[in-house]
Amino acid sequence: MNPIPQQPDDRAFDRRAVRVPAVARAADRVLAHLAASGDDPLAPKAPHHRPRARRIIVLFMHGGPSQVDTFDHKPLLTRDDGKPLPFNKPRVTFAETGNLLGSPWRFAQHGECGAWVSSLFPHVATQVDRLCFVKSMHGSNDAHGGALLKIHTGSDTFVRPSLGSWIVFGLGTENRSLPGHVTICPTLGHGGVQNWSAAFLPGATQGVPIGNASIPAARAEFSHLKHPSLGREEQAEWLGLLAAMNEEHLAARDDDRELKARLETYALAFRMQDQAPETMDLDGESAATKKLYGIDEALSENFGRQCLMARRFVERGVRFVQCTHSYKWDQHENLRNGHETNAREVDRPIAGLVADLAARGLLEDTLVLWIGDFGRTPVAQGKDGRDHNPHGWTIWMAGGGVKAGHSHGATDEYGYYATLDKVHVHDLHATILWALGLDHERLTWRYAGRDFRLTDVAGRVVQAVLA
Repeated sequence: MNPIPQQPDDRAFDRRAVRVPAVARAADRVLAHLAASGDDPLAPKAPHHRPRARRIIVLFMHGGPSQVDTFDHKPLLTRDDGKPLPFNKPRVTFAETGNLLGSPWRFAQHGECGAWVSSLFPHVATQVDRLCFVKSMHGSNDAHGGALLKIHTGSDTFVRPSLGSWIVFGLGTENRSLPGHVTICPTLGHGGVQNWSAAFLPGATQGVPIGNASIPAARAEFSHLKHPSLGREEQAEWLGLLAAMNEEHLAARDDDRELKARLETYALAFRMQDQAPETMDLDGESAATKKLYGIDEALSENFGRQCLMARRFVERGVRFVQCTHSYKWDQHENLRNGHETNAREVDRPIAGLVADLAARGLLEDTLVLWIGDFGRTPVAQGKDGRDHNPHGWTIWMAGGGVKAGHSHGATDEYGYYATLDKVHVHDLHATILWALGLDHERLTWRYAGRDFRLTDVAGRVVQAVLA
């Protein structure tokens, strides 16, 4: 057990006054102090305009799924399999590639909207009338690390706050007993913690990871949520004393943002001890719900758990949740087996999440985003692989005020370059913020002598995808 913290100067603290439920009272005092100082980063804030969504779930396919093998149907690619690409490849490429490689999967139209979906995603295909496809995405980096940072923070070269942190900073939280920004089983590579970092924004907006990519979702948990040796009452006594000392320390340091962030963290940590385990406990979910998410099958069980936890977090008011399928979509070779296995791991969970959110009335104000690092080339790498392609790829969104059963933009006839109604990563960020009621040009933070924003000095809202 750690020794009792030394009391500053000769000030005496009555330990009898900080017993259970003293930590709860101390946490309330911390929040009251932050509110009184006008420096509570998690306080609910009014949006800039009427929001279409209140929260977001990001389904991140780490590695980069192939657009021409999933949702971007290219009949000419199949017809011209093995032939040279009839136009120039990018001036700079990630690696050497060869001739055109037709998709090994069959495409068919689904739903009333007639969206083309490959046989890789039979369950997601049942939800296409709820999806909004963007088939003209393009970015600026063909390496995983830079691409992940660009998608998560808006910058592939500098440390910047993450999308989730900007959203929590802009809107505050709806539940003081859970983090406003959660990332489930995130990758520790290709940017790692920077992908959910608050950077120079208030520390309370930082993403809180649940496990990491090397830990199965069934065993993933918040770090240090439970004390290894102290019981509840004894822990309350110690934390109450610490809170009282810090509160007094803060009184003379109103501009100490780091200390305020720590106080907020202590307050949140206490509240999380009750609500976080309950939120992550899936035992109370019905067998039918678990089957809907694919938790009854070994191959889809892991990502199914992530998706079901995401639903439980957002229905409890968490603002931003990310589920990561990591790191499996990087098929430089063995495309058929790799993408086939990957899709079977996520297809049922993703479709189940969309259907479940809709059935519970949550999809109306929850934005769901399916996205990877970038796309892949329509030309072959080696015998049966595809290289990285940031020049034209597909993502989709659902709920949260986006047009259902809609497809926006297009790539060329072989799926290499975005050509029609192009959408840059900055444009996607601006559109996500707009759907949540935030103007990306007004959501700023002054740091190092200039105003920063998620979209830097670029970005436009793609109004055509909003309902």
